[in-house]
Amino acid sequence: MEPVSKELVAASSRPMVLSILAGGESYGYEILQKVALLSNGQLAWSEGMLYPMLHRLEQDGLIAARWRTAQSGRRRKYYRLTGKGKRQLAQDRASWLAVHDALTQTWGLNHA
Repeated sequence: MEPVSKELVAASSRPMVLSILAGGESYGYEILQKVALLSNGQLAWSEGMLYPMLHRLEQDGLIAARWRTAQSGRRRKYYRLTGKGKRQLAQDRASWLAVHDALTQTWGLNHA
């Protein structure tokens, strides 16, 4: 199977991260693992793509971050969804569902 295009990966990155964080706090590497798991390996994100995006989301007030020390003693930056992020996620979800529905209908017409 062909990898997902960079354009679709970029377009889906914000709603994907916000959706993951809607489930609770998470740190960067854990987010990367969740994306790979949820996409069955079809979305291969790199740290170089994720961390600048997390920084932008934090600047935009959609997520908040705090440093915590894990049980292993390692310090990690944990991210969580803000109220503004929850509202953005709801908007993103509605937009993606509208696109999905339109594509599904179009594909159905093309296969009839």
